[in-house]
Amino acid sequence: MNILIIGSGGREHALAWKIVQSPNCSELYVAPGNAGTAMLAKNINLNVNDFKKIKEVIHSNLINMIIIGPEDPLVNGLHDYLIAHNELENLLIVGPKKAAAKLEGSKEFAKQFMIKHNIPTAKHEIFTRDSLQQGYDYLESNSPPFVLKADGLAAGKGVLIIKDREEAKDELREMLLYAKFGEASKKVVIEEFLSGIEISCFILTDGNSHITLPMAKDYKKIKEGDKGLNTGGMGAVSPVPFVTKDFEKKINERIIMPTIKGLKGDKLDFQGVLFIGLIKVKENPYVIEYNVRLGDPETEVVIPRIKNDIVELLKATANKTLDKIDLEIDNRSVATIMAVSGGYPDKHKKGVIVNGCNEISESVFFHAGTKLNDKGQVITSGGRVIAVSSYGINHKEAIEKSYLEMKKIDFEGIYYRKDIGFDL
Repeated sequence: MNILIIGSGGREHALAWKIVQSPNCSELYVAPGNAGTAMLAKNINLNVNDFKKIKEVIHSNLINMIIIGPEDPLVNGLHDYLIAHNELENLLIVGPKKAAAKLEGSKEFAKQFMIKHNIPTAKHEIFTRDSLQQGYDYLESNSPPFVLKADGLAAGKGVLIIKDREEAKDELREMLLYAKFGEASKKVVIEEFLSGIEISCFILTDGNSHITLPMAKDYKKIKEGDKGLNTGGMGAVSPVPFVTKDFEKKINERIIMPTIKGLKGDKLDFQGVLFIGLIKVKENPYVIEYNVRLGDPETEVVIPRIKNDIVELLKATANKTLDKIDLEIDNRSVATIMAVSGGYPDKHKKGVIVNGCNEISESVFFHAGTKLNDKGQVITSGGRVIAVSSYGINHKEAIEKSYLEMKKIDFEGIYYRKDIGFDL
């Protein structure tokens, strides 16, 4: 079958790497893709929110299945747009419809969903520019640290954790009155700070049945020791050593099953991957957030651990036959380290030549923010550039291998954290 992946990051390269291993894949296209996907598939340059152009690509390339990687086109309703055209009725679509994608598109909607279905999450209140004073009052009546979240999509940067009350007030004002995160911060969720360790849980669901994919632990902060600004992710490991069978049972009973039941009960049509961002507080799991697609860089450790034919898994998801699939998992650990541009997540250079990709032999490397220049050289096109993923008998060995191989990558301003896995 002919397959189209929408997106351009490490997630899409990891999916492409796995898909081309399947005998069920005839032709693979990635739009817009990156330098890594160009080595595996045909890249098609387009904007992921140009739905008309995507439909034209599907027609002209006789696409049988589309996998929607990023959140923007999902939240904006790409799935709904495609199924509205009768000529695409046989197209298999992996990615939820607009109504279900609101679980990521609106923090307020997600919180309401969790409360309705008794899913454990942090206590919270929601504020707009008209209720700014009430927001100040809320901060006065609660103890720091404070968690401020932009309601809408903010490219992973709309969450602030602040220890000082006056600083929290200033940030709330910046978000609500001066659009610090654009339209995303027209509403702001202020929630209690939960102290614990985070876990990334991924559910593949066809709307009726579901499969729990390998869990992962990712590292969002730019600096070692989990300090500094939030990023799209600086590294990840899978499996997660502290997720015991008992804790996994709690996740399933208290969070996964009520979530799946809630989706069905609320008629939120979901065929795709649901990410559940969890935090372990003492011995209990709480939901931090939902995403309606694979996370990055967790994809770069989760996908390599799946032994199944990924195309068969995705077909079953779109066809609503997931109950017929038995998931096979590689027992080895996988760790990924992300190399980023100097200055990221703030201003950073683009167009810098990346050297050493062809020298990596003991690991798998995935391109994130790269493209090919006119000379066919790999150059940077984003903040997060290259992820190196390695297998190991445990997370320590996998991490060591990734660091060893990462030393072969070089570009001006290269930076990567040296402590991925430090808290395990």
